[in-house]
Amino acid sequence: MKANNIRLSILEQSPVKVGGTFTEAIHETIALAQKADELGYTRFWVTEHHNRIAFASSVPEILTAELASKTKNIRIGSGGVMLPNHSALKVAENFRLLEILYPGRIDLGVGRASGTDPNTELILNPSGKRSDEDFALQLEDLSHYLNDKPLKGRQKVETYAVPQSDTTPPLWLLTSGGQSALTAAKLGTGLSFAHFIRPVGGQDVVEIYRNTFHPSAELPYPEVSVGVFVFCSEDREKLSRYQAIMDYRFLQLVTVGDLPAVSYEEIKDLQYTAEEQEKIIFNRQRMISGTPAEIKPRIEQFLNSYQSTELMVSTLAETFEDRMRSYELLADLFLK
Repeated sequence: MKANNIRLSILEQSPVKVGGTFTEAIHETIALAQKADELGYTRFWVTEHHNRIAFASSVPEILTAELASKTKNIRIGSGGVMLPNHSALKVAENFRLLEILYPGRIDLGVGRASGTDPNTELILNPSGKRSDEDFALQLEDLSHYLNDKPLKGRQKVETYAVPQSDTTPPLWLLTSGGQSALTAAKLGTGLSFAHFIRPVGGQDVVEIYRNTFHPSAELPYPEVSVGVFVFCSEDREKLSRYQAIMDYRFLQLVTVGDLPAVSYEEIKDLQYTAEEQEKIIFNRQRMISGTPAEIKPRIEQFLNSYQSTELMVSTLAETFEDRMRSYELLADLFLK
């Protein structure tokens, strides 16, 4: 994969740093979107998380509107709306309105996870309907509402999403498994694979998507982006601190179900068990880090393994300045 063929995009979770606030996290997200726009990134997607202390992004449609108003060229969207938490009609209305306000710049990425813990998940979706079949029906409904397609007898009275718009935001499915990839292929949507969630076997999932893809009016050919944690720095000490913190945070994800921010001083002297060290080795497959000279061939090799040209980058770091600098270094490597 040649550097000048690679597209860089950002998956932003609005991380709350140590000692920081949710308000600060949102304002940092706005500043980062503006910088990504200047640097030539392709997309800037925001996530949906609930009842989390680590991330401030819980309402991607509202944040998308704000970010689109503060940028000029970059595509803005959701990465994603967790569809089982919502009405398909309401999601379509939200994003058709966004498309009218910012035509040609809005992406609608959706996923089937809840973005939260089981108790909060039930509050968001009291019916508890989260099966593959339920999700597939929701996606069919969403596609109908976005594109005014008939539902083939599923509704007694045809219902359409308003406002009507001349263009429609492209639909992407976010996945870390094979079932959603098959659904994306059937519907003819884009696929964004979360390597940072499932670091093993993703290439096979993407191949299944490509081999079973059905062209749609919206997307005539399969389109794939791949999401991974990335940190680039010219400072060896910062790279070492980043790795130590991420090792710890991923272990915490298993035990507390979140990625709460910690300082290097809090965890630098920890000793891990043999079992924990095995998990650390596995989890390091979720991320790519290094100096500019080191990281460039690693990213090219990573994208080659997926036969994709678009990297969806998520960067967590000790400071906002370190996050910003990492994105600047990546742009220097691939976008100039």
